[in-house]
Amino acid sequence: MKHFTLGELTRSATARRLGIDNTPPPRAVKALHALVDHVLDPLREAWGGPIRVNSGYRCPELNRAVGGTPGSQHQHGEAADITVGSPSRNRRLLALIKRLDLPVDQCIDEKGCRWIHVSHRTGRNRRMYMKF
Repeated sequence: MKHFTLGELTRSATARRLGIDNTPPPRAVKALHALVDHVLDPLREAWGGPIRVNSGYRCPELNRAVGGTPGSQHQHGEAADITVGSPSRNRRLLALIKRLDLPVDQCIDEKGCRWIHVSHRTGRNRRMYMKF
């Protein structure tokens, strides 16, 4: 983990506000390291500037509180929602993810590229690209 910290991958204003302990279990920590090592750090190196994590690991209680899907990969430490500040810049970041052919399981353009959801799992990644 060169450009990202466990703190930024687990930080949540909602968890703080609601008093939810969002400490990831060891298995999720391992998955977060894999996400960073295989997707986020290589992407940051290629982008050449900061990438902000809006949401990383979410314990089940936090995932429910923010309206996440019940099977969300965030709950396993396999996903992060990221941004570089604007939809137009996020579109360029999305194009870079595709061009680099990073081992993503899912890469989702969320709400007109307001942010990008990226996930990675140990084993076979589906390299699914979607829009929501």
